[in-house]
Amino acid sequence: MQKKPQINKTVLKTLSKKTVLPILELKNEVRRVISNDFDTSSQKQEYAVSRSIKNLVESGMVEILKSDNQDYVRMTQEGRNKLHSITLEAEGALVSTTWDGFWRIILIDIPEERKSEREAVRYLLKKAGFVCLKNSAWISPFPYEHLFTNIKKDLGFTSEMIIFVTDKVDEETKKSLFELFGK
Repeated sequence: MQKKPQINKTVLKTLSKKTVLPILELKNEVRRVISNDFDTSSQKQEYAVSRSIKNLVESGMVEILKSDNQDYVRMTQEGRNKLHSITLEAEGALVSTTWDGFWRIILIDIPEERKSEREAVRYLLKKAGFVCLKNSAWISPFPYEHLFTNIKKDLGFTSEMIIFVTDKVDEETKKSLFELFGK
């Protein structure tokens, strides 16, 4: 039987594909995805999916939008942050650990009033194997630049986050980075 966190992940991944979904369509899609792993009656599946959505609403990951005809579900910013974290933790999410010759450098300058988002970005950088060089400068040999480009777009960081991909690093720095990353 699939566990609740797995259903939560399935709900978030399903919601990530569209801006908003009718709640019935979301439930049907999640049940379709989990049906192979969830060996119980469809009534129990329905309950598990409904409970998962309720828990995600209570934790602030998704929100219900009510209309006259039907209710809709939308992922919140907190839900997007959680989904990015899930993406980094997933077994299949590991990127190539063979160095391709490029360094990924991310500069962040997120204001104090957006502290929770700043902390979330730092957490994700650490999870992705980035190392803090100086206060707000992070570096990694791993190709996560596309993930962080999406995070930058999702959080609306136009000038608060700058992403560089380069093969140009001075020899002394390169030597210490190789030691740091075990390359």
